[in-house]
Amino acid sequence: MDVMTVTETTDTRTDTCAGPPQGDRRPDGQDKYTISEVAALTGLTAHTLRWYERIGLMPHIDRSHTGQRRYTNRDLDWLALVGKLRLTGMPVADMVRYAELVRAGDHTYAERFELLKATREDVLARIAELQGTLAVLDRKISFYSDAGRALASERA
Repeated sequence: MDVMTVTETTDTRTDTCAGPPQGDRRPDGQDKYTISEVAALTGLTAHTLRWYERIGLMPHIDRSHTGQRRYTNRDLDWLALVGKLRLTGMPVADMVRYAELVRAGDHTYAERFELLKATREDVLARIAELQGTLAVLDRKISFYSDAGRALASERA
């Protein structure tokens, strides 16, 4: 069985499980993005980004002197991870719980591990179900392909 390795976002490390940086990102230190820029980079709406912040899925987002949200590359990394968790089918409540655990610190590693392990098991079950569905489709496609060739040869 493969073991999933996850590096969390902490004060000193960058989350590496969400994949490589996407889009045209600015260098760290110059990475101040408006909500509309983040929406363009992530494909999420500004409404969704504000909702993520409101429900506690996003960490505290810095604000400019005028009160506008200012996102960083670290925030983009977190949003990439949240996107992956959404694709797993993880309930929003579990994603919020995971975010709370990350913010709580290193002593929550065991709980995070269990949450991600359970999600992984759910994903594996869905993959197995989809593989069974794919096998049925392959059989049907093969049947219609063979039937189509037989019908074409009868007409020839």
